[in-house]
Amino acid sequence: MRKIRLGRSDLEVSEICLGSMTWGSQNTMQEGHAQIDMALAQGIDFIDTAEMYPVAPVSAETLGRTEEIIGDWIARTGRRDELVLATKITGAGQKAARDGAPITRQTILSAVEDSLRRLKTDHIDLYQFHWPNRGSYHFRQFWTFDPSGQDREQTRAHMVEALETLDELVKAGKIGHFGLSNESAWGMAEWLRLAEAGHGPRPVSIQNEYSLLCRLYDTDLSELGVNEDITLMAYSPLAAGLLSGKYAGDVTPDGTRRSRIPDLGGRISPRVWEAVSAYLGVAKEHGMDPVQMAIAFVMSRPFPVVPIIGATSTRQLKVLLGAAELTLSPEVQAEIAAMHKAHPLPF
Repeated sequence: MRKIRLGRSDLEVSEICLGSMTWGSQNTMQEGHAQIDMALAQGIDFIDTAEMYPVAPVSAETLGRTEEIIGDWIARTGRRDELVLATKITGAGQKAARDGAPITRQTILSAVEDSLRRLKTDHIDLYQFHWPNRGSYHFRQFWTFDPSGQDREQTRAHMVEALETLDELVKAGKIGHFGLSNESAWGMAEWLRLAEAGHGPRPVSIQNEYSLLCRLYDTDLSELGVNEDITLMAYSPLAAGLLSGKYAGDVTPDGTRRSRIPDLGGRISPRVWEAVSAYLGVAKEHGMDPVQMAIAFVMSRPFPVVPIIGATSTRQLKVLLGAAELTLSPEVQAEIAAMHKAHPLPF
């Protein structure tokens, strides 16, 4: 497994990241541990989690359970030094965490301590903000996105306070690096500007949705990523399972994420089935597994990127890991580009 550097940091991670958001809801502790074991055996040392995981659904009762599962693996095996751990503080408005409180100095300090305790470690390698206090156009909110009510000065004051707090945590050895999630080009540019002005650590990554079906990152953010050395941690590279083909024909197999969240977080739309069919057709024509093609596509992009893969079984994980050995031909890339033009923004 190839290693890449996150941002301008000295932190090297595997070119694929193991996601964990189903552990504790769709997966048991034992199943989560088996996935960690398999990933490490295949060269993946990068695990992403969050204090609000598991999802499907998010609830106060299960908050932090995924971190606890990872922490139990660390305590049982003693192999903490083999992992690069990334976690996140929940953003404003999520009632399951701190009754929806925004990200502030106090919530950062509290959340870091809670995550360290659950993860059974004394440091977090990459600490991320799950979404901005000011709101986000992600999670299908771009259809009605309106930034005109944002308060620039309030946002900048929050960013300065957050960076100064993170700087204290870096100096204390509790976190190593800082990243954003569900951010915009303007937001990331502001974090970079304020960090370079001396207020705190420079962000190394941005965790946004990206897949064959979700290409919002391709323009301004990709330019920022290339020129500012910001690594995209691409979540939902299979579009919540749509690109596996298991929902093709508008079906809902038992035990799948769609059986818990019928619209897959707004991804089910009248136009999505044609787009899915188009990409499944490209994979079939060229004798590729559609899951591996979708992951390989993300890895082939012309900006710094690490796909976050998630599975509900080691069988699924084994298939996903095969993407590391797949290189898409120019012919396949051209067909994918044609499908993207024919089926833009399907959800």
